[in-house]
Formats: sequence, C-alpha cells, structure tokens
Amino acid sequence: MIKTQNDVRLKIYPKELVYQLKSYEKIHIDLFDNSNDASLYLAQIIKKAILMKQEKNEHIVLGLATGSSPIKLYEELVRMHEQEELSFKNVYTFNLDEYYGLKPAEQQSYHYFMQEYLFKHLDIPSKNIHIPSGKLGLNEIDAYCQNYEQAIDNLGGIDIQILGIGRTGHIGFNEPGSQKSSNTRLVRLDNITRQDAAEEFNGIENVPYKAITMGVNSILKAKEIYIMAWGQHKSDVVKEAIEGEINQEITASFLQEHLNTRFFLDIAAAQKLTRVQHPWKVGNCEWTDDLICRAVIWLSQKTGKPILKLTDKDYSEFGLSELLFKVNNAYQINIKIFNRLQHTITGWPGGKPNTADKNRPERAKPAKKSVLIFSPHPDDDVISMGGTILRLVEQGHEVHVAYQTSGNIAVHNRDALRYIEFFEAYYTSLIGKKLNSKNLKTYKNFLLDETIDKNTVEIRQVKGLIRKGEARTAARFCGIDEANIHFLDLPFYETGQIKKKDMTQDDITITKRLIEQISPHQIFAAGDLSDPHKTHRVCLDIILKSLKEIDLPKFKKQCWLWLYRGAWEEYGVEEIEMAVPLSPDELLYKRKAIFMHKSQKDSAMYPGKDRREFWQRAEDRNRHTAAQYRALGFAEYEAMEAFKRWKY
Repeated sequence: MIKTQNDVRLKIYPKELVYQLKSYEKIHIDLFDNSNDASLYLAQIIKKAILMKQEKNEHIVLGLATGSSPIKLYEELVRMHEQEELSFKNVYTFNLDEYYGLKPAEQQSYHYFMQEYLFKHLDIPSKNIHIPSGKLGLNEIDAYCQNYEQAIDNLGGIDIQILGIGRTGHIGFNEPGSQKSSNTRLVRLDNITRQDAAEEFNGIENVPYKAITMGVNSILKAKEIYIMAWGQHKSDVVKEAIEGEINQEITASFLQEHLNTRFFLDIAAAQKLTRVQHPWKVGNCEWTDDLICRAVIWLSQKTGKPILKLTDKDYSEFGLSELLFKVNNAYQINIKIFNRLQHTITGWPGGKPNTADKNRPERAKPAKKSVLIFSPHPDDDVISMGGTILRLVEQGHEVHVAYQTSGNIAVHNRDALRYIEFFEAYYTSLIGKKLNSKNLKTYKNFLLDETIDKNTVEIRQVKGLIRKGEARTAARFCGIDEANIHFLDLPFYETGQIKKKDMTQDDITITKRLIEQISPHQIFAAGDLSDPHKTHRVCLDIILKSLKEIDLPKFKKQCWLWLYRGAWEEYGVEEIEMAVPLSPDELLYKRKAIFMHKSQKDSAMYPGKDRREFWQRAEDRNRHTAAQYRALGFAEYEAMEAFKRWKY
C-alpha cells in the first residue's frame, strides 16, 4: 500500500505479478478500498494536468461524463477551486452525451446535472463549455454532430476523457452494437439503459428513447482515458470489459486498444476480476484461512462435488497444487473448511443458552439479549432478516427495530391520494359534514396532475406516514413490542429527490442517542453496498461513526455488530459468519411480513435493476443460500438468512 498526498490508499501489486495479470487484464487498473478514495486520487491527477498546462500558458481539454460515478470527483474539483484556488479559466470541456428532446433547464438533462455539480461553482468561461444539445430538429442533427467533432479537433483533441460504464457495458450512450468507427451521432437507447434511468424520470414511460452521444471513435481519440466503476452491481460488466474479448456488444471493451486507458475501481466493482476472486490463478498467494475457504468452495462448485469428496486429483487438476503442497493432503483441507462452514449454521441468532461458545457464531451469555435492528428503509428489516427477527423474538430477546429513513419518496402518488381520500371520507362519516380543507384540495390536485413535482414537504409527510404505518404493522406482526419500534427520520434523506444530502452530525447524534439509550448486546445493520441509491451505504456509515463517537471499550466488548445484505445481493458462502436456517413455515411467515408493506407491493417505486418484487428476491436469495450449503455437503434447509460480523 502507498499513500498519496491526500492520504488516499492505492493498492499496488507486486511487480512479479504484472506479466501474469496481463494475461487476464487487458486494461490498466487502479484498485482502491472505496470510491471516495478513488475519486480524490483522480481529482489530484486532473489538478496536476491543469496546473502543468497553466505553467505553459496552454489550455487543456477535458471530456466529461454524467451519472453517479463522477459526482464525488466533481465535488472534489469544486472544493479545490474554492479552498485551494485552482482556476479553470484555461479549461475547455466537452460532455459525452445528452438525452434527445430535453431542454437544458429540465432536471433530468445533463446540462442541468453539469451546472449543479460542477460548472456553476467554477470560474470556467461559459464559452469553453460544450454539451450536446437535446433540442435540435432532426434535419439539424448531422451538421451539429460534425461541428461538435470539429470543435474538439480545433482545440487539439481531448487531453483527458472521464468515463463511467453502464450496465450494458456502454460508454457514453454507445449501446451494444455500436461500431468502433462511430462518431458523435443520434442513437436509440437500449431498454436496459432506459430501465436504469427510470427512477430519475419517475417511470420508464418518461425516459427518452434517443440521445446524442460522442461515438466510440470520438472517445478513443482522447490522449488519456480514465474510466470509473463503483459498486458490486458493476462487477460483472467490469470483468467483461477488462478481461473479455473486444466486441461491440460491450463497447467499453474497445478501450483495450487504447494505450493510455486506466480503470479506477473500488474493491466492490473489482470483486469478479480474477486477481480478486481467484488470485491463485494469477500467481503465488498468501494462503490465509479466508482464502483457503474461498478456494475450497470454488473447487467444490467447479467439480460439483461436496467438500468432503474432493480429492488430491481435483486440487491438482484445477490449479490448486500450491495449496495442496502447503497443507499436505486434500482430506486435511476439506475437514478444516467443512467444520468452519458448519459452525456458521445456527438456529440461535442471539446465542444458545447454556452452550459452549467456541463453535457458535454468537455468545451464549447473556441468555436474554437486548437487540437493535437498524433498517435503512421501512421494509429492509423484514426483507433481509424477517426470519431471524422471528427467531430472536421467539427465543425471548428484547428486540428493537429502528427505521433510519422515512422512505417517503418510494410511495406512489396513487397510494398517497387513496389515503387522503380515505381520511376525507372518514372525517365526513365521523363528523357528519364534508371536510373543507384548502390544503387537502391542493394536495389532491398535485397528486392528480402528472406535470407537477409531487414531493413537496407536505406530500412527503403524507407518504412518510403511510410507510411508518406499514413498518409498524410488519414489526408487530413479527412480535416486536410497540414501545420498541423507533422512527429516526434521519435528515440526510429528506430532499424529496433520489439524490440525498451528505450525512451530518445531526444524523450521527440521533443514531448515537438511540444506541446509548438501548445499550444493545447485538446490533444488526444493512451492509449492502450494492444499493444503487446509496442510502444503505450512508446509513451504515452513520452507524459506524456513531459507534466510534461512543468509544466505550466496555460497550464495544458487549455489543457485536452483525451486517445483513439488502434486496440486491447476498454474501458469498465464504463470507458468511452466521447462517440462520428457515423452515418452510418461517419463510411463508416472512413473506406475509413483507406483504404488510402494501405501498411497495406489486410495483415498488424504486425497485432498482431487478424487476422482481422484494418478497420474490428475498425468497430466491434465501433459498439459493440454502442450496449452496446443501451442494457443499450440509443438511438440506428450505432457506437461510446470512450475516457477517463487523470487527471494530
């Protein structure tokens, strides 16, 4: 590890691995612990390039991207301008793309995005900013696109091109099928791309079908290209782009032919790369217990054999001779890993009383624990660990649940309208006369008018009450006492938009106060960093900072923090430290608890990229975990919920 001047940690791999890595990785990689560190590091590169050009009294041309990936980069560039007096007067910019049909002032347009996140905060001259126009007549487009390309060429070409990567492997809006020779043009958007944008447009029906984008050839002409990818949901397409063959179905793979391209990845986005997932294929490994466990599970899955049936021959044939040499024989490896995994399985998530702790994931004492479950949204608790909640309550623990955010923007307008109309009808029935409320009429008009932004403060209050009622009902259904149901309404969430504020001390103080009040022996929290909306990540950071501020050695020794995954992706078996089996009846009961969240049933407002309902995702995921354990040679369970312990 090395440290940059901003104390950003960059993973550096031994020189002797470079040659072997190249056989898998066809694009240079900079791998970071997290996206924040990567963004700060990249900002330093751009700053240095700007300053070098300024020293020579020259301009610099930046190609810019939109989307969630570059946001932290842009925020850091703004900070450098405001606090370090970095000037952008010598900078020219060309954006990659824009939706066709959108006006610059519309919030979903990339003109609006760039102004909000970057341009209005800098001293860059407006004449130096170039963003494709989405309001052209069809007869104007060809000439406009040629002029866009010519403007870049007239300035000497793009010096640094910033890119993100889409779920289809696209760069810019160069969807699957785009030619390497393509230049700036009007394109039709892939349906997956439109689905991914649906949340920003409040429904896929509002997402434009077309966009203007710089072409693959336009991008490849840049002198240097930096492409960013963050999060587990990008890991599959990152592997395809970096290790796969060049093909026009994954347009990012064309970057393999560009000599000065660098991929900036956090560890989550890199998890499917060979060097991370199967490092024994790359070179000599440091065979830790965790890596041995991962290798044995991989070998079992590869051969289709239970762990205890793996042979020396299996290890040798699948490239694990080094591990075999280290441990002497397959039997010793197999039994060690089998026992390790067996010890993760428990029907006592709060610990089993009067039992030795050595081979169990949780402590036996105290027999009755105080348990605090943090749920980022009002339904994550039952979706992710509904069966475990039932067990904890049934086994006599004092279970609290804390809903960290209101989840109000995820309520459909029709549901909010239905509750308002119910309230009107109930009032009329109770009082005997019609409720004459100007405010209620205004709310109804807002909700009925599809052209108006619905998430005003008042409407959000209505939607928040709906979600609180559902959460309270589901928690009671699981046996949690009314007094133990807490709604934190953390301020960072309350923007009325998908984009949230950064966490503040207020968020930390609210959370810390509850932890101190309950003084739990166990905390369960969402560790699902695949959350495409980032709410889970922020909520976990708030919990960790709250625990750090408490900083009581005795409390931290008493309180264990268990992480569960949300609706997007489960832990791999090698990561699981506590697996709680569920019977068919318990799985059905969990489903009923999820059904209590009626506003999220059938068609959730923000389901992410997975179109299944949340109860279906949960059951499929839990059954899949049980099936994986069964294939490794363990007992056959209906389903399993998985947890990983956070080490302070």
